[in-house]
Amino acid sequence: MWEFIEETLMLLPFLFGTYLVLEAVEARAGGALERFLERARSVGPLAGGLAGAIPQCGVSAAAASFYAGGVVTVGTLLAVFLATSDELIPVLISKQVPAALMVKIVLLKVAAGVLVGFSVNAVLTFARHFRRAVSVEELCAHSHCSCRAHKGIVVPALIHTAEIFGFIVLVSGAIELCLHFFGEESLQALRLNAPVTGELLAGALGLIPNCAVSVAGAELYCQGAMSAGALMASSFTGSGLGLIVLFRTNRNLKENLAILATLYVAGVSLGLLTGNLL
Repeated sequence: MWEFIEETLMLLPFLFGTYLVLEAVEARAGGALERFLERARSVGPLAGGLAGAIPQCGVSAAAASFYAGGVVTVGTLLAVFLATSDELIPVLISKQVPAALMVKIVLLKVAAGVLVGFSVNAVLTFARHFRRAVSVEELCAHSHCSCRAHKGIVVPALIHTAEIFGFIVLVSGAIELCLHFFGEESLQALRLNAPVTGELLAGALGLIPNCAVSVAGAELYCQGAMSAGALMASSFTGSGLGLIVLFRTNRNLKENLAILATLYVAGVSLGLLTGNLL
């Protein structure tokens, strides 16, 4: 439980920094910062894939908020989600897994995230469904935070941070309790080392927005109870707390579900493809 509290508290600087940037963009609409972000969209998936490699839940949470605020594209968001490794790498390090294997996992995840991100952006550009206006108003309308009544950017950023942090604590805390009671033994019974079925099940488990899932996955892999393909599938779909923040901040439920489905299909497919490479 203390680990959960520590990991959740580590989100605060990420969330505050994210909303401070969003408020700054909103306050200076049409300014140099917004023009810079607009130009940066073209290479967003590359930056997203590299950022996702940082073993910290806050990166995916920040990406989800940036997406809801219109700062990054859906391709960049997916690149971050797919590249995010959550607690996988630290646990593998603690298990003294060969460094070459961990480097290979990280490189595969980053490469896959970048490739999928650029591909999704290309498809949406072709379909003329690509650009979202930068707007913090959307976040405010969804959360009913009344932060527009305050001047400046610091107080509104603090209000958004507190609102999202509280929501994360409630949802992730409930998931943490469920995982605590069901335990790793329940996951072992799922036959996560079975061909194809293991990847399908592991991909679904990875969607659970909690670091404990990636920890359990690493443990099961080291015990031989999870195949390499299943490990990769759960790692590809495991986007930390990003999905919680996405569903809380983005008002378009159909869009959120489409992102969720794309993440799952891509994660399972990539797990099946990359499992033999480990």
